Amino acid sequence: MKRRFILCMVVGVWLLCISACGKEEAVDGEALTAQSGSGSLEGGPGSGREDGAKTEKAEKASGEGQRVGGEDSDDEENLKNAGDLSRAEESEGAGAAPEKKSGCGKEGSEKSGAASEGEEGSGESGPASEGKEGSEKSGAASGGTDGRGESNPASGGTEGRGESGTGSQNGAVQTGTAGALSVDGARLVDGNGNTVQLKGISTHGLAWYPDYVNEDCIRQLKDEWGMNVFRLAMYTAEYGGYCSGGDKEDLKALVKEGVGYATENDMYVIIDWHILSDGNPNTYLEDAKDFFQEMSEEYADYTNVLYEICNEPNGGTSWSDVKSYAEQVIEVIRENDEDGIILVGTPNWSQYVEQAAEDPVEGYDNIMYTLHFYAATHKEDLRQAMVRAVEAGLPVFVSEYGICDASGSGGIDEYQADQWVQLLDQYQISYVAWNLSNKSETSAVIKSDCGKTSGFTQEDLSDSGKWLYGMLGAQGSLGADTGNAGQGTAGSGGQHGADTGNRGQEAAGSGGQHGTEAGNAGQEAAGSGGQHGTDTGNAGQEAAGSGGQHGSEAEGTGQGTAGNGGSTGQQGDLGLSVQLINSWGQGGDSFYQYTLTITNLGEADVESWTVQIAFNGDITLSNGWNGNCQVDGNTLVISSMDYNGHINKGGSAENVGFILQGQEGLAPNI
Repeated sequence: MKRRFILCMVVGVWLLCISACGKEEAVDGEALTAQSGSGSLEGGPGSGREDGAKTEKAEKASGEGQRVGGEDSDDEENLKNAGDLSRAEESEGAGAAPEKKSGCGKEGSEKSGAASEGEEGSGESGPASEGKEGSEKSGAASGGTDGRGESNPASGGTEGRGESGTGSQNGAVQTGTAGALSVDGARLVDGNGNTVQLKGISTHGLAWYPDYVNEDCIRQLKDEWGMNVFRLAMYTAEYGGYCSGGDKEDLKALVKEGVGYATENDMYVIIDWHILSDGNPNTYLEDAKDFFQEMSEEYADYTNVLYEICNEPNGGTSWSDVKSYAEQVIEVIRENDEDGIILVGTPNWSQYVEQAAEDPVEGYDNIMYTLHFYAATHKEDLRQAMVRAVEAGLPVFVSEYGICDASGSGGIDEYQADQWVQLLDQYQISYVAWNLSNKSETSAVIKSDCGKTSGFTQEDLSDSGKWLYGMLGAQGSLGADTGNAGQGTAGSGGQHGADTGNRGQEAAGSGGQHGTEAGNAGQEAAGSGGQHGTDTGNAGQEAAGSGGQHGSEAEGTGQGTAGNGGSTGQQGDLGLSVQLINSWGQGGDSFYQYTLTITNLGEADVESWTVQIAFNGDITLSNGWNGNCQVDGNTLVISSMDYNGHINKGGSAENVGFILQGQEGLAPNI
């Protein structure tokens, strides 16, 4: 009996020990489960089943009350599909993303949702931001700062840069380093009201230089040049233009490719309806409405797409003409995209911004007005006109500029270019350079003998390209020499024939603008006309004098000599020099581009002038700049503009240009 009692006691103690150990193991197991349920960064969300208390705790830790992978999910793919988990380095108190748009709506974007508080070790961070590797500013709706120290909301960080990148907004990827943009007074701003300045480059005509629209090129422009905007120039009326026999579907596809590449590289992108030789945007109004109907429907939810609805109204087109056109096209865009930025061209090759300031488009938000300049032609007068417009409240956007003269193929004036950049930066006005191509003209940023379409080095850049790269302060792999290039013209012999136009912009008080670019994109002008005579573009002189005494209008006829495609002579007190700088054939017709210099040989200043130039056959005027041109049979009559009529004694009016259609072998005889 005693032995049985002792045996029972031993068994009882043993059972008590086993029970106690089981409870301790259960407690340890629950602790492990709770720890796993809070979501380690390595294990992924939703590991194991969790009761309501653990779920609530995890939701509080995330700051969002929203699960990533679902309560019962064991699959790590849920982590990828919902977004990378936030980490402790994310900035605390990140501002909310602007709620203007739902994001770019790009198919396949999986980095969506609200930002987490980034608590270390919390796997319940909610759908987290993308946050590219190497960025210090990760997290959706992050308040990351860009290179200017300004806050850029809705960013996911940009690798190697202080700017914020792609972030999430209302459940979809938001594109553009500053997210959705809007217009506040005369400023372009982000969702937090910080001024945004876009800097980038424009393609040349998409029909002529399509190969530069590629992902590697656009990525290099962003990563190595420091650009944040890419402009897609789709010509409307030139050879192969959208409204002049070009393949509309191919052109639209190329535009969409460009938007896609820019979006993938977190850049803003401008869809440019590039009117030029058509002059008045109302010429192809219905085509424009149809085009922007399709584009605005396609990109209504993108935050990085800007619509430029008329590149350069010219040829006497009034602001009332432009405004009427703009109101109709804007209405079409706003049916789909209620708040995308819209850029409206201004008369006289997008230079009369003061006219727009006096009578802006009303009834719509987020409208800006474009100004274009070429630094060797357009100087202080146009700069001050821009300042007056901006200070009057007009939001100005420089959607095209060059550092050469208005012909696009003359001399470079870096001093004037630097003056422009300083002023644009002072007023935080966005600016986009012309042009990304290897065309044999000074304004092209790639040398004409370079066949690359990406992976450019310093040796591949023209003088304009070197200046642009250095001005942007880019730090990339193009080479150590990022300083300004010396003055000069790159590839001065001939033009590709795709764009034989003269960018001779005329402004209130300065220069002239793009002539028609009516050349055949598929033919080389060099070799079928080449560049005859000499380039008369003088980067260092103003086209018109100042001061002096009032004089009479210089007018009359005279005699001169002709040869080598040019002619010199004298009419009254005016000396004339006409030089042929380009010629080409298109569709069986012959075109000739001339530049005219007028010198005051008299003893007094003149206040206005009229000259006549006779040719050896009938002529048709295709375009003209820096002068009022009229044709009478075989004679071209040119009179002064309001800004270049005054010529001091001994002074000159330069950069007057025109393009004529005529017989083969056409030549002037003053």
